[in-house]
Amino acid sequence: QVQLVESGGGSVQAGGSLRLSCAASGSTYSRNCMAWFRQVPGKEREGVAVILTSSGDTYYADSVEGRFTISQDNAKTTAYLQMSSLKPEDTAMYYCAATRLCFRDLLVEVTYNYWGQGTEVTVSS
Repeated sequence: QVQLVESGGGSVQAGGSLRLSCAASGSTYSRNCMAWFRQVPGKEREGVAVILTSSGDTYYADSVEGRFTISQDNAKTTAYLQMSSLKPEDTAMYYCAATRLCFRDLLVEVTYNYWGQGTEVTVSS
């Protein structure tokens, strides 16, 4: 089992920055990939960024490439999402996710077994 707890959400003006954190506990074996997703009411959950915890390789959605950076601490127990140049369309509930099997479809919701409760991000124009 894996437990994920997000923090760091809040309100910011367009062009600003926020850093989200995802504290993970439980099985390290079940956290080969950690990811950030986001969701707005009435829309599907969107994969934003993924990090492969063993190699540190990262992948991003086109919508955030160059503005967001996913990283992890040395102990591989916390994943971060540094968000810069924020836009109003980045407003969403942001969720941390983890999975053991992550060979493909890394930004697809069904790939992930474990989810946090979410942290809200609001970007005003």
